Amino acid sequence: MIAIFSALAPVFLMIALGYILKNRALISDGFWAPAEKMTFYAFFPALLLINTAKADFGDIAVTPIIWASASGVLIISGLTLWMRPRLGIDGPAFTSVFQGTIRPNVYLGIAAAVALYDSAGLTLISVCIAVLVPLVNILSVIVLVRHAAHNEEIPGWSQTLGPVARNPLILACGVGIILNVTGIGGPPLISPFLEILGRAALPIGLLAVGAGLDFDAMARAGKTVGLTTATKVIALPAVTFVTCHLFGVSGLSLTITVLYASLPVSATSYVLARQMGGDTALLAATITATTVAAMITMPLAVLLLS
Repeated sequence: MIAIFSALAPVFLMIALGYILKNRALISDGFWAPAEKMTFYAFFPALLLINTAKADFGDIAVTPIIWASASGVLIISGLTLWMRPRLGIDGPAFTSVFQGTIRPNVYLGIAAAVALYDSAGLTLISVCIAVLVPLVNILSVIVLVRHAAHNEEIPGWSQTLGPVARNPLILACGVGIILNVTGIGGPPLISPFLEILGRAALPIGLLAVGAGLDFDAMARAGKTVGLTTATKVIALPAVTFVTCHLFGVSGLSLTITVLYASLPVSATSYVLARQMGGDTALLAATITATTVAAMITMPLAVLLLS
């Protein structure tokens, strides 16, 4: 237990530091947007690409992980849609609830996997990323189109789903898998460069997570945020645990798959909500609430699975 909390404590301390730096104005507000952009387009893709290219997938049963993780998300998505008439909220608010129940913070997931299990954890969580990032984006877009307030500025399907296919994290995993399968691995000249670039991913990414927290929005939110938070950090991991057993996922693969399901909500969900007419205030509150709750539930999930 102490070892688990000791491994994850630096991760959450980095998030806390990001919040302090932003809200105490110790770093200019102009720093955060470029930093997050570099993290998304350069640092994390470099980390994922080089690790996936060099990873040994020989002993990993990838297909059961794919089915188990995707099934967990689909079950929770279905239950959330079933609850829609019973929640007593409008369409835009429901889209934020929906996103809040399934969209994970990939930055935090990678950091936690590396902190706990080093390269083995990073390899396994790369599988989850490659499968679930496209899935949750597509589901979120469908719900936003169906339930959010429509206006002339809402983009078409090609404009909305195009970025999913061009997502740098997905592309990095894809290129890494190709290099791995073909036996090329890490190219001699490019590999050291990507390794150096990837080292910036975890500290900058976690600081950006902290900088995005909005406790004022969380304080103003009602019980809907509490229900959404419980669904994301408790119900989704629990359902994923069951689907993992149904599909025969065990050992470290089980731990990482459930850990990925227990992640708090991603800040990118806010961008999508703003673009397509969702309730951004509710989503900002949910992002903060799930991040705070995950500081407790993530270590407990790993402890129970260990």
